[in-house]
Amino acid sequence: MSIVIRHAEPGDFEAVQGIFEAPEAIAGTLQIPFPSAEAWRKLLAEQQPGGKILLATIDGRVVGQIGIHTVARPRRSHVGYLGMAVHDEWHHQGVGSALLQAAISLADNWLHLLRLELTVYTDNEVAVRLYKKHGFLIEGTHRAYALRDGKYVDAYAMARIHPNPPNIALHRPARKRRAASGGR
Repeated sequence: MSIVIRHAEPGDFEAVQGIFEAPEAIAGTLQIPFPSAEAWRKLLAEQQPGGKILLATIDGRVVGQIGIHTVARPRRSHVGYLGMAVHDEWHHQGVGSALLQAAISLADNWLHLLRLELTVYTDNEVAVRLYKKHGFLIEGTHRAYALRDGKYVDAYAMARIHPNPPNIALHRPARKRRAASGGR
């Protein structure tokens, strides 16, 4: 079994909708059950600049997705926010790890993001372990964060700081040296 990660295209909307129709996948996100195909088509067709949606495929079938969403505010332009879901049939098979590795690589090496943030329900122990394995730390708990199946549930705020942020050297024109004056 080989997991292939690729960029989401507008034509993938039905496959992405299928992920979010799976009961466990929907329970782990902020999405509402019974997603419309049109909403996913629109989202994939109108991806925001700076944001990326990646898909995990196995034998050509879309089995998971991860989104990196950036903040337009200048003082938070170094931050990306992650949202991920894996179809119920493909849990515990490395799909989430492959998606997370690809998103982290993209954020660290191409998008110039220093900080990645996410929220995860406190009762989703498997996901919490996965995020910790990839360098995310729990920074706090949001009490009654979201309504899920008629009950309010808590969520952790987790984040990862780039372990070796690039030292970006700015090109500065050479300063002109003053000519030495002979008569002083």
